[in-house]
Parts: sequence; C-alpha cells; structure tokens
Amino acid sequence: MSERRVVVTGMGVVSPVGNDIETFWKSLIEGRSGIRRFQAFDSADYDCKIAGEVPDFEPVRYFKNPKTVKRTGRFTQFAMAGAKMAIEDSAIDLDQVDRNRFGVMIGSGIGGLYSMEQESQRLMTRGPSRVSPFTIAMMISNMASGIVSMEYDLRGPNMCIVTACATANNSIGEAWRIIKFGDADGFIAGGCEATITPLGIGGFGSMKALSLRNDDPTKACRPFDRDRDGFVMSEGAGIVVLEEYEHAKKRGAKIYCELAGYGCTADAYHMTAPMPEGEGAARAIQIALRHGKVNPDEVDYINAHATSTGLGDICETKAIKLALGNHAKKVAISATKSVTGHLLGAAGGVELAASAMAIGKGIIPPTINLENQDPECDLDYVPNTAREAKIRCVLSNSFGFGGHNATLLLKAVD
Repeated sequence: MSERRVVVTGMGVVSPVGNDIETFWKSLIEGRSGIRRFQAFDSADYDCKIAGEVPDFEPVRYFKNPKTVKRTGRFTQFAMAGAKMAIEDSAIDLDQVDRNRFGVMIGSGIGGLYSMEQESQRLMTRGPSRVSPFTIAMMISNMASGIVSMEYDLRGPNMCIVTACATANNSIGEAWRIIKFGDADGFIAGGCEATITPLGIGGFGSMKALSLRNDDPTKACRPFDRDRDGFVMSEGAGIVVLEEYEHAKKRGAKIYCELAGYGCTADAYHMTAPMPEGEGAARAIQIALRHGKVNPDEVDYINAHATSTGLGDICETKAIKLALGNHAKKVAISATKSVTGHLLGAAGGVELAASAMAIGKGIIPPTINLENQDPECDLDYVPNTAREAKIRCVLSNSFGFGGHNATLLLKAVD
C-alpha cells in the first residue's frame, strides 16, 4: 500500500483580527493589532487591562438549532464557528463521505472557564438548586469536539487533547497520524479558547506572565523585542479540514498545502518555564522534519510560538538554532501573535491557517512591534513589514505549560 498523505482543504478562523480567513489574513499582512482594553468585565482591580477579544461574535449563526447555543460554553461556540467555516471553505459534501471515517479532534487548553466562574458564583449566592443543569457540559473541554461531531454526524475518531498552548498543534498532528495510519479519511481538527474572564486574567496576572502595557495596547505584544514584558491573552478558534490526499483529489478539492510532518516531545523540566537551551522544542522540530523527509536547509519560513515572554522567545531562538544548524540564520521567522495576541489552546490552529496562507500567497506576515531586537534573539524575524517570498516548506511551532512541544510541517502541493 502506498504511503497515505494528508492535505489541508478547508480553514476557519475566529480571532481578534477577523472572523473569516480573508479578514484575518489581511490583518496579519498589514500588521493591524487586535489588542484593546478588554470589555468582558470591569478591569479596575486588575493590573492587566488588555486582551484580544473577539468582536461582533454572534454564535447563533453557526448552529443548526439555536437552543444549543444556550447549552454550550463560549469556547465551544468558537469551535462551532470555526468548524462551520472550515467545512464551507473546503466545499466538502458530507453526505458523500463515509461519516464513520471522518473524525473530529478539537482541543481547548482550559475549556469552559467562563461557565465555571458564572455557575460557581450562582452556587455561592443562590445555592446548589440554582446551578444550571448544563454546567458540566458547558465546562468540560471535550464538549467542543463532541458538539461538532453531533452537529455534522461525524462518527469517526473523536477526542479532545489538552496540552495548554500546544493543544491545537497536538490535535491537528494526532489527526494527521490517524489518517496516515488508515483509520480515517478526514478530520475536523484544531483548537478553541475563551479565557478572558476574571479568573483567567487574574490567574495569569498573578504569575506575572501578562503584559502591563495598558496605555498602548496595540504595542503590548512584541515578540523578540528587548522591551517585551509578557504575553497578551486572546480568544477564538482555529479549525482545519484535513483529508487523505487521494480522498481530496477524487472530489476535486481545493488544496491549501500538505501537512507533511508532526513532532511532539516533552521538556520534563518545569511547570511553566521552557528548557533553557531549547532541547525539547528542537527535538519536536527535528521529528517533524524527519516525518516530512525535509532537510533543515529546505525550510523557507517558521511561524514561531513566540509569545513575547522573556524566557520563551530566547529559548525558541535557541531551539531553532539547534534544529536547523547554520540554516537558522537564513530562514525567515515571524510571530503572528504580535498581531493576534496569544490564543492559548487555539493558537496553533490560527497559526497553521497563517502558515498555509503564506504558502499560497507567497507572503510572510511580519512580526510587528519589533523595534529594539533582543541581542539574544538574533535571527531574521521579518520585522514590522510583510515580505514576499517563494514559500515551499513551513514549520509552525507551539509550546505549552507542562513542557509540551508540538511542531507541524507544511509543504506546498503542486
């Protein structure tokens, strides 16, 4: 049996800079930040007052039954929106596929934090009898994947991976693995997140992980810059349709790119800090390259994890050097989080979409706000202005608390 290849045929994005692929992409290449003072709750008591909220989101547009909206958490609503857009973008007729061989793999780093807080408050103030019977369903992380499968009657493998900020990459990568192995022909895969809540901002704030550049929000997320002071939390979803190549080809599908490799490793080092020399992340990159049969000098572009944290950006720079050797100085790297903020468990999904668009459009999105490059971050980060380039091979990195490292390798398809 010939080797099974996996391709991306549809993409859906919900983000602070656009709730469709074209708007999202235009914002990236124009460098228009989606970071603002958040409106979800009163910020008076919080040191961090900024975030990347999804504007003008109407969940009822994405559900067949409006009643389902009231029974789902915001993160699940984002997943449903991304899934619907990705399916429509792929132009796949699900009535013509074997639904037993089409799966869903949508993860969330934290899940229904808003629902948990809301119902906890109701419990404390009004008693247990007033807690919603949908509390658990709105809260548990796997419900996004479950609800999407129910909405579209997809009966293939269905799971929810939770690996913090590596969640979407792991979800897409494990879907890739299942298709390669022959247990599915297609997947709806990616990540979703909705954590701009009092506990979300409060918890990350207490860790001193968030940027405090409240007076200049659009400049707050500044990966690889000497003056970075933490990440900016955002929300949304990044969902893709993956198909086995012959399956997609047979139906005449539009193909964005091939998902050719996937590497995942553990640092086994610290709860929140990466390995100082980037060894774990470097191994994930190397595994992805090996799966894709790609040499380091064939990589044209890297969409970096690059959260705008002091340790993280330096360690990723070291990881790229370890993995690519001399080619690290020649490869173009950019941090689209500088525009979107950090979507946590959804980050890898929206960044895969950015990477696939970069291949198709021949444009590398910039790292905005890179004004004084950190001497320890000494690679080519495509500062402030998009760059035209022939892009055949892309790496997309995602790393998460707990020492999770996940890298996806994309290739152009002729």
